[in-house]
Amino acid sequence: MVRFILAFFLLFYPLIGFSAAATPIIIKGNYASGFSDLGNSGNIKKANALENSLNEISRKFENGQYDTVIDTCQNLLDNGNDDPRIYTLTAMAYEQLEDCDNALYFASQAIAKRPSNVEAYTTRANCYFKKGDMLRANEDIDTALQLNPRSSRAQQVKQDIMFDKQDSKTKGKPLSNYHLPPWFFVYFVCVVLVIGFYILLRYFNVLGGPVDVKGRKLKEVNIKEQYHFIRPVGEGGMGKVYEAYDNALKRKVAVKRIKPELLKNDYVREQFLSEARMVAMLRHPSIVEIYTVIETANSLYLVFEYVDGQTLETRLDIDNYLDFDEVKHIFKSVCEGLSYAHNKGIVHCDIKPGNIMLADNGMAKLMDFGVAQKVAGSDKNDSHPVAGTPAYMSPEQQKGYTSKQSDIYSLAVCLYEALVGQVPWSVKGFDVTTKKIVPPSVIAPYIPEEIDELIIRSLNADPKKRIQTVEQFWDIIKNSQPVNS
Repeated sequence: MVRFILAFFLLFYPLIGFSAAATPIIIKGNYASGFSDLGNSGNIKKANALENSLNEISRKFENGQYDTVIDTCQNLLDNGNDDPRIYTLTAMAYEQLEDCDNALYFASQAIAKRPSNVEAYTTRANCYFKKGDMLRANEDIDTALQLNPRSSRAQQVKQDIMFDKQDSKTKGKPLSNYHLPPWFFVYFVCVVLVIGFYILLRYFNVLGGPVDVKGRKLKEVNIKEQYHFIRPVGEGGMGKVYEAYDNALKRKVAVKRIKPELLKNDYVREQFLSEARMVAMLRHPSIVEIYTVIETANSLYLVFEYVDGQTLETRLDIDNYLDFDEVKHIFKSVCEGLSYAHNKGIVHCDIKPGNIMLADNGMAKLMDFGVAQKVAGSDKNDSHPVAGTPAYMSPEQQKGYTSKQSDIYSLAVCLYEALVGQVPWSVKGFDVTTKKIVPPSVIAPYIPEEIDELIIRSLNADPKKRIQTVEQFWDIIKNSQPVNS
């Protein structure tokens, strides 16, 4: 029997060797040497170079060279590399430098590129934790641990979050150490009765009459007794705008009426009233003034200054584009008004041609601060619900972060459109991959190079690399002259 097996093996051994030699062996996704198709050698070299760069960046990170890590990663991104690990390492470096805003941004980019990125989720959770956003911190760290329950870093961040939560509950002295005075019980009962009576009056409408969605009593007002509505002049996301006549003060006004179907939405109502509160703070010739707010049982109105003229959007629909001198005249007023608002701590958040009013007297005015937000010191980049018009929104605003530089980004898009008749993203030749725009002077040769540089810099994806103030933005326009003028 043994002899038979040896004879069989010797008979078929050459065939086995031939078959093995003819079969390509795949190692880590690449064909072994000897196979006819080795793939694109250029791509292999590029991949190997990227791996070497990432290994070097990891070593620098371990050595605490966080600034170097950030700069090196940015160079890789600028050169067209889009590996999720680049975003992850950048986020972790910013995290070590206590720059939570940038860490959150790059961690989110890494997660978008690779939804199973445990390190990115852990980094983002830790940054949310440091900023006090415990809800998002818990969501991200739970996701990280679901993806990899053995991640020691994720486990540590989870412990930090749980310890902070437990510590906040146990702070202070035990209740047994406090002794209440004898009269406290009577005082407590009186306070409860007063609060109960207040709730009864406010929320249960025991006295009758109209109330809002929160139960607050409203005055019964017939707005048409004071205002004569002439014609509709526009419509936005929250309601229509009418030209009207104030019978009491004998003047034209613009009245914005919120859509009736939105009245039961507390957020929309509060956003509408927020527009009134913020714009009422602003008094400037280049900003449309608000006169009053009228809240009735069935609707909600804002009464604005009426401006005879048309929006920049309407003007561009008619003329396609404007000459350089007229654009300069318009943006002088716009920049003055926006600079004033920024100095008051208010970001517009929805600058677009439809919100730039061109008055018949030659003045341009900013209007519709309906999605504007108050800037509050270092919290100015805190996340907010995304609001605005996508074609004019900065990358960070689309993620819910706003700053004064977000307005400058939108202002640059409007300047580009006013000069050439299109937003940069719709011009033939725009590179979607690199977000590289076609300089306006390529389309309109009379536009000076200074304006090209101004727009390109103001549209940088990084807010820190943009023009930083409206005053700087206007100075460049003011000192520029059309070519061959």
